[in-house]
Parts: sequence; C-alpha cells; structure tokens
Amino acid sequence: MAIKKPKTTSKKATPVKRAANKPKKLSGEVFYPSKQVIAEARLKDWDKLNRSAKKDFRAFWEAEAKELEWYGKWKKVLDDSKKPFFKWFTGAKVNIVHNCIDRHLKTYRKNKLALIWESEDGKEHRTYSYYAMNREVTRMANIIKAMGVKRGDLVTIYMGRVPEIVFAMLACAKIGAIHSVVFGGFSVDSLAGRIEDSQSKLVITCDGSFQNGKIVQLKQIVDDSLKRCPSVENVIVIKRVGNEINIETGRDHWYHELLEQPIAEGKCETEVMDAEDTLYILYTSGSTGKPKAIVHTHGGYMVGTYSTLKYVFDVRDDDRWWCTADPGWVTGHSYLVYGPMLNGATSFLFEGGPAYPEPNRWWQCIERYGITLFYTAPTAIRGLMRFGESWPDKHDLSSLRLLGTVGEPINPEAWKWYYRVIGKSKLPIIDTWWQTETGAFMITPTPVVPLKPGSGTRPFFGQEAEIVDEQGKPVADDTEGYLVLKNPWPAMLRTIYKDDERYVKQYWSKYPGKYTTGDSAKRDKDGYYWIIGRVDDVLKVSGHRLGTAEVESALVSHPAVAEAAAIGLPHDIKGQGIHTFVMLRAGKVASPEVAEELRQHVATHMGPIARPEEVKFVDKLPKTRSGKIMRRVLKARAQGLPEGDISTLEE
Repeated sequence: MAIKKPKTTSKKATPVKRAANKPKKLSGEVFYPSKQVIAEARLKDWDKLNRSAKKDFRAFWEAEAKELEWYGKWKKVLDDSKKPFFKWFTGAKVNIVHNCIDRHLKTYRKNKLALIWESEDGKEHRTYSYYAMNREVTRMANIIKAMGVKRGDLVTIYMGRVPEIVFAMLACAKIGAIHSVVFGGFSVDSLAGRIEDSQSKLVITCDGSFQNGKIVQLKQIVDDSLKRCPSVENVIVIKRVGNEINIETGRDHWYHELLEQPIAEGKCETEVMDAEDTLYILYTSGSTGKPKAIVHTHGGYMVGTYSTLKYVFDVRDDDRWWCTADPGWVTGHSYLVYGPMLNGATSFLFEGGPAYPEPNRWWQCIERYGITLFYTAPTAIRGLMRFGESWPDKHDLSSLRLLGTVGEPINPEAWKWYYRVIGKSKLPIIDTWWQTETGAFMITPTPVVPLKPGSGTRPFFGQEAEIVDEQGKPVADDTEGYLVLKNPWPAMLRTIYKDDERYVKQYWSKYPGKYTTGDSAKRDKDGYYWIIGRVDDVLKVSGHRLGTAEVESALVSHPAVAEAAAIGLPHDIKGQGIHTFVMLRAGKVASPEVAEELRQHVATHMGPIARPEEVKFVDKLPKTRSGKIMRRVLKARAQGLPEGDISTLEE
C-alpha cells in the first residue's frame, strides 16, 4: 500500500517510538517498526516462527517446499549422511522454471507483468507478462537446443542488463543445461578463464552494452577470449548497440535472425530434473588462487530463494520489486531473476547505473514505475549521498514501502541517510547478509523486527549462527570473532565445480561440522549480529582487533567524507598501523588540515588506538563490479606486492 509523502522532512533521523505490542526495550540505537508496518505485515510474530523453525529446521523447510510444485515428491528432506556434501529433497523431481513460469500460467498471473525494462537513456521500455516471458524463454530454449546443447551442458552468458539475459538464464534451466553467467565487462582473460574452466559449448552475448553513455565491446571481448577456448562451438549474439562486429561464419549467429527461423518455433517442454541436479555455476573470487565456481541446484536453491524473499521483503501481489544488482552476480541470480518469479512478483530491470546522466536516475525510475520494494548496495547509497538530498527530493518516492541493502556492511551514517532521505523516516531497512555460496539471505530482519543501524539483526528462520575464536570456541557477547553457520540450508552451495577437495578445505575444515563464512563479526547482548568484514579485513593494532568497516564507518560519519577504505600495514611497534583512503564529498577540498581533522575524528569516535597513521585523498577506490571495496588491492599496491586475482575489479 502506498505511503503518503509527509509534508515536512526532519533533517535528523530519530528512532520510531515503540508500538504498544513490541518486546522489551533493546540496547543501543534502535528503530522500531511503526504500528502501520506491523499491521500491514503478513508475518507479524517473528519470534513464534523463529522458535518453531529452530526446534525443527527440517520441518520448516519441508513446509516451505510444499508451497511450490514438484513433479515427484522427495523421499527425504535432508540427506546429511555424507557431510559436508549435503543433499536436499532427495529423490524429488522438479525444474525451477516450472515454478518461475509454468505454474503461473495456470492462474491469473498469466497476464500479470513479470518484467519491466528501461534502457540507460530512458528512451526504450519493454514489458513482459508471465505469458510473454514463457513465449520468449521457450523460443530462446528452442534455439539453444538447436545449437546442440543438451541437459547437463555448460552455457556461458556474457551480456549487459537487457531482458535477453533473463531469457537466456531461464532457457538454460528449462532444458536442463547449466548456465555460467559472467558479468558483462570482465576482461578477456577473466572471461576466457571462466569458459576454459567450465568447458562451455555455447556463449550467449551482445554486440555491446551501454555503460554511462559509452559502449562496452562485449562481442570483441568474446572473440578475443575464444582464441584459447576450443570447447565453444557456437556464439549467439543479441543486437543491442548496433556497432560493427565480427561475425564468424558457422560459429556466430545473430539472435534476431534465429528468431525468424523455424528452429525457434514450437513448444519446448520443461525438462524434469532431479532436485540435486546443477542449475548453475557462478564464479566468485577469493583473495588468493583462481576464482571458484560455486555450484547451486534446482530444488534446494529454489526453495531457499522463494522463502527468503517471501518472508524478508513481505512480497505481495501488487508489489513492484527492484533489485539493482546485475544478473552477473549472485544477488541478480537470486533476487532479480529467480526469487521474484518464484513469488510471482513484478520485477524492474534497469540497464543503467545510479548517477548517469544525473544523480537522480534511480529516483526517477522509482517514481516512474511506482517501485514499492527497493534493494541496493551500501556503496551505491554512499555514492548518491555525495550529491546531497536535493536530487531524491525532486521525486515522489511515496510508492516505496520497504528498503533493503546487500553486498557489505552498511555504515550507520549511510543507513540513517537512506532511512531519512529515501524512506522519509518511515520505512524499515532490510539489511541482508549472505554470500554467493549461501545462495540466499542468512542474517536479515523482516519488516516487523526492530532495527539497529549497521546490524543485519538475526539469522533467518531455521539457521543458527555463532561467533567463535581461532580454536572454534564461542566468544562472549560484544566480542569479535569468526562467523560460522551451524545448520545446513537448502540454498547452500553443493561444492566447487570440479573441485570437491577445495570445497571441503575452504568451507568445512577450519571448524568441522560448521560452515566457515570467512567473515569476522560480533553479536550483541540482544542477539543482533554485526558483520565486521572479511577476516582478511580485520586489523590487529597493538593487540587490539579492529574491523576495517568500523574505521571506515567512523570516517564516513564525518560530513566531508563520501567513501573511505582502511587497510593495515606493517608497523614496527604496533604490529599493524591503520592507513586510510578517503573520497571527499562534492565541494570539499583536500588538505593536510582536513587529513589531520579526520585522523582526530576517528580517534574521537573509536579511541586513540584507532587513529590512522595516514589519510590519503583519492578520486576513486578500487572496487569489484558489484561495488565491494578491494582492500587487499590497496594493501598490495601500498607494499608493492602482486595484486592477485583482480578479475572482478572495475575498470
């Protein structure tokens, strides 16, 4: 339900007063859900469902699975006989596309909008009902089959943010092929390495894509990559930008021409798959070694993404959902493509970024399409904060009812700006923590959960998390340690593609029986979890453990700072010294005086132990294309060391 825009907007974010039926007062700064939010939420009693799921997480997930359609029922909800190679819904027959599309065609959703698309320049718009999605996915599936792709074969998808990337993913799944989506814009070496590792038979790409008004030469990058990838037999090319490209006879095929041929027409039955059959692989980079191909399956991943989106964002039939992630990342897989369609939702896909040609582009889209649920990354929020409040204030954002964040811990200052300026001090912020490996939300609130800026609150239903020390023993509240997950969950990765040994070593060896997330975190006395950052991003200064995210939050809380990164470098006395890199807000000027002011600001907020050794002013920070700051790259550069795998680094 649309929330009316208030006549005035307070310049200070103040916690909402507790509703009468709220639990005992929590510690720290808390934003309680309003009576209206609680009244409208479908799940009003978080604690009751949490207790039930904690008592029997298998029963919880089985109940969720029963809300979807299966060709054949499971013999066992969870097979944990060969830990850590867990299997879910064993023996069941299913295809995720049946639940994303086929089942909706039997209901009123047949004519409901599934996808709305707008081009970067705003001049092109396309919409697809669930009926139309079925038509497009079926035609794409027929064409892929005509290329000789069979069940279990690998298909690499390397495209921009256009509807055809969604068709391609779903078409692969429909025929039982395994898709490997590579973010459109990765370098030749990065793409070639992923194609070589997966041994893909087919590549689906575009002639090019638009990025901030410029053309990314996708087809040229594919051509250069395939010089060392003999496994690829065919390339399908979607015409998007109209630039001149090389078309190799016999290998390359224009998609619009294939659509006009008989091979595209006719029915294409959705392949009956085993619940444990691989749906897709997705490469994720570590701090060392080659990228890991994470394996996700049809059955468990389907149940996990369906349930988490349903509960966490309270998805309703009249919602318009916008997840700003690119389909090339797991967030795009789970919560732009699969999760929304499993819930029968209407999704918005935008080709461009948040600030081109002006910093109101996203707010313009929210107003134009009546977006109700908005899910984006803290780095984007911080970037838009730089331009001030006047840009979002130009637009009517009253259609919004929930806001969300993903990708990294959100600084409290950015959280409050998002809450006050975009949410008009009314809308809950759903701060989600999860990973490519988890497939779905792991630590997250729902709309009725009281919120603490910077905390992801508590584990999702059926999951238990723990903070442990180096030896694996639980630490006291408010003590930083290693975050582990205690229970298996349906959307979990099954292995690393073609590397079971690395899977066991990476995720299950350090603390046997528990999933090692690789993140540092702490839990407060209210049971709220605070993600500090990757273990590699934890500093140890004079024996004190400090999270880079904490130092960065302190810097960003200064009115002159837009973004910041902190790293630890060797120090003769302290062990490590803190070195920081700062981007100033528009109109602010760098100077030694400002640098000293920022050093003192951090010391004031965190104590003298956290005072940076150096504040260096920069115009940009090295980030992955999904927006995460690559601190290890800063660290390597500062020490003149090899930068390791930088395949995910922005240009």
